[in-house]
Amino acid sequence: MEKEKFSSMIFAVRTTAGQEKNVAKLIATRVKTGELPIKAVLVPEILKGYVFVEADGPHFVDKVIAGIKHVRSRVPGTVGFSEVERYIIVKPVIEELDTGDVVEIMAGPFKGMRAKITRVDRTKEDVTLELLEATFTLPITVHADYVKPMKAKEGQ
Repeated sequence: MEKEKFSSMIFAVRTTAGQEKNVAKLIATRVKTGELPIKAVLVPEILKGYVFVEADGPHFVDKVIAGIKHVRSRVPGTVGFSEVERYIIVKPVIEELDTGDVVEIMAGPFKGMRAKITRVDRTKEDVTLELLEATFTLPITVHADYVKPMKAKEGQ
């Protein structure tokens, strides 16, 4: 009976973008005070405007989100665990980076500057960058955790 492995279901709750953590805190407070059978609340960093709630049924989710300010609605139906799993498992930043990608530097003396990746060293988890905002090309090497991929890739 593989299907009966999980007795609870996962439901998606739409929220105001940027208010996901506040909604999750309010849900957690209500669960503690109201003794509702909510098993987990997940706020994915990547997915804006949604909070996932694990419960035994949709009526429990409706009860816990009723009247919370930034909740828009509960999405009809359930969400499969495989869909939620990608938000739980964190991939290292180095896996998302490739030569030619445009990134923003998040720490160090070049914080806030944009750069283009010229080389990726996956064993050391370092990237070599050329600063796009500098007057002359200056290759610098930083740890992959100090860069964030930009949404739009530029071919410069």
